[in-house]
Amino acid sequence: MTDRQKEDAGPKLLSGGNPQIPKGEGNGPVQDYIAAMPGWKLAVGQRLDDLIVRTVPEVHKAVKWNQPFYGHQGEGWFMSFRCYTNYVQLQFFKGTSLDPLPPKASKHDAVRYLDIHENDELDVDQLRSWIEQAEKLPGENM
Repeated sequence: MTDRQKEDAGPKLLSGGNPQIPKGEGNGPVQDYIAAMPGWKLAVGQRLDDLIVRTVPEVHKAVKWNQPFYGHQGEGWFMSFRCYTNYVQLQFFKGTSLDPLPPKASKHDAVRYLDIHENDELDVDQLRSWIEQAEKLPGENM
């Protein structure tokens, strides 16, 4: 495969179908990540990004470690998401401070997760509430 063919093929998918997107600040890299999300996960990524932006209009975005991060400029990150084989995982960095707790624990004490599978119905009101709560907490510098 030529370099041009590799470029035209789009981003490489890492294990679990997580897009490999170069690290970068701003909306552009995040949109590149979302556009590269495979199959049904693309619509989930678009919906999550839209909900986050509608909930926190001044949100700062970046791609780090092959996943979109959301936070406040200069104040750290409050959440991210990434693709796994069978789900998209939302990560709330201060998730143990959210009420109610997101359902999945982490090996990191403060982090909580929400796994979204292909046929899951999203509780948009609950997601919005978690995003609103998370963005008011001190961010994580990563």
